[in-house]
Order: sequence, then C-alpha cells, then structure tokens
Amino acid sequence: MSIFKRLAVLLSIAACCLALGTSFARAQAEETLNVQRDIAYDNADPAQKLDVYLADSDKPTPVMVFIHGGGWRAGSKAHVPHWLIGGVKAGRLSVVSVEYRFTNVAPHPAQVSDCMRAIQFVRHNAEKWNIDPKRIGVTGGSAGGHLSLWVGVHDDIADARAEDPVRRQSSRVACVVDFAGPADWSLLSQLEHNHPAYRQLLGYEPGTPADKMDAAAMKDVSPISFVSEDDPPVLLVHGDKDDIVPPEHAIRMHKRLKAAGVTTELVLVEGANHGVAGAGPQVTQRAITFTQEHLGLRKRAD
Repeated sequence: MSIFKRLAVLLSIAACCLALGTSFARAQAEETLNVQRDIAYDNADPAQKLDVYLADSDKPTPVMVFIHGGGWRAGSKAHVPHWLIGGVKAGRLSVVSVEYRFTNVAPHPAQVSDCMRAIQFVRHNAEKWNIDPKRIGVTGGSAGGHLSLWVGVHDDIADARAEDPVRRQSSRVACVVDFAGPADWSLLSQLEHNHPAYRQLLGYEPGTPADKMDAAAMKDVSPISFVSEDDPPVLLVHGDKDDIVPPEHAIRMHKRLKAAGVTTELVLVEGANHGVAGAGPQVTQRAITFTQEHLGLRKRAD
C-alpha cells in the first residue's frame, strides 16, 4: 500500500472516530433532557417531522423553533445549537427543531410552507407541551436563517374556518434570530452568488442567469418583500467577509425593517465568514440576550 493510500485510510478512520465522538458527546449532553423525536406535523412527506426539547418548568415556557441550514437540500434537525440546548437545561425555554422538504423533493414554497405549518403545529400543542403560545421565537442559520426571516415577517396564514385544527392556529412569532440568511433575491443580479442553492430553491439549474429567472418567484422567496410595521423584533447576525451569502442581504433587510418601524438589530462580525453562528461567545451571548429581551426568558443566575 502506498503512503498516499495509507494516509487516505488513516484520514477516513479519523473522520469516523470524530463523527462517533461528536454523536456520543451530543447524546451525553442530551441524556438528561426530555426529548420527543420525529413527531409528524403534516403528512404530505416523510420529512415533515420535528423534535421537541421540553424544559422542566412548573409554568409554561417560551419556545424557540430552530430551522437548520444546508442549502435547502441538506442538513438535519438533529444538530441543535448549544445556546438553545443550554436554555432547555436551565429550564428557561423549550426548543422545537424542524425538518422540512428539500429542493430535490419540491422547490419553493414547499420549505416555507413546512416551516409555517410547524409553527402552527407547535401552537396547537402548546398546552400539551407546557409552552406559552404567545412566546414563540424562530432562529436558524444560512438556509435556516432565510426560512426564519420568511416565517417571521410573513402575514399570518391562520384560517379560522379550516376543518384542520392546526390550520386555525396563528403562524406569527414573537421574535427572529437570523444567522447569515439570504433575504433579497434581487441581489443575484447585482452581486456574485455562485452557490447553486439560490437557483435550485426556485427550481432552476445552477448557473441560470438571474434575468432568466421568474421575477415574481424571486420576489416571493425573498423575506424582504414581506416586511411590514407589525413584524416582530429581528436580530440579524452576519459575517462581513461572507462570500456565500453577501452581507448586503442583512444590511438591506435591516434597513427595510428599520424604515417600517420594526425593532431590529444588525450585528456585522468583523472578519467572519458564512459560519458566523460559531464566530465566538460574543455572538452566542447576543442571541441569548436578544431572546431574553423579546421572549421574556428568566435570566441566568451569574
């Protein structure tokens, strides 16, 4: 066996060990939590499931709904950020992690429809899960940030006359925490967006010129299109060196929210790339503080 083949084998073994170690560490961290997994919130596709991490509390808790990233065609609801798990452990909030249909199954609006339905499903089960239906927030990074923004600023889709009791529930949330989520597809014609996911989300092939894409679809997929004065507070965290989702997305969204009179905060992390959610404790702490302020969380004892 050549030295290169031996190196490849060793690297493969190391990767497997790292994956197993990460899974074991996650399992250890969650073993004391009350977790209910793979609860179906709809029946159109096997992906429409969520995991519920319930806080131990005598009173109904706020809840943060987590939407994972992955270019709308990858990722997993299993990877919940530590700052959210910490809130569950402290009994300050519950967490719901949502899976949704990927673009290889269905293009937009399938993803946003699933996430809106998940919010309604959480509210429908609020009493069962000891959750305060008036204190539901949403957070996510990258594709999950986009979906969080879209859910946060879109009009309520509740249908009071629906036979389905879930559809009668409000889809509105009390706050949004976005990490590096795209907000404005009109920027595709102004700045480089080489990642294929932007086009795939709308059912186009990678590399399709922006001027060949349906303008109405590009507007509908963009959270910035739905900003209005009744939107909840929004925290936008973005790296100023992000070359996957240019920071102009967050800057434009912040300006639009501010112009509409919405409470908004923009945190541009100097030198950070697309992985801004892991940029350091200052980012995590700002997300925690923002959530405390707008969901009425009990503060941590220092």
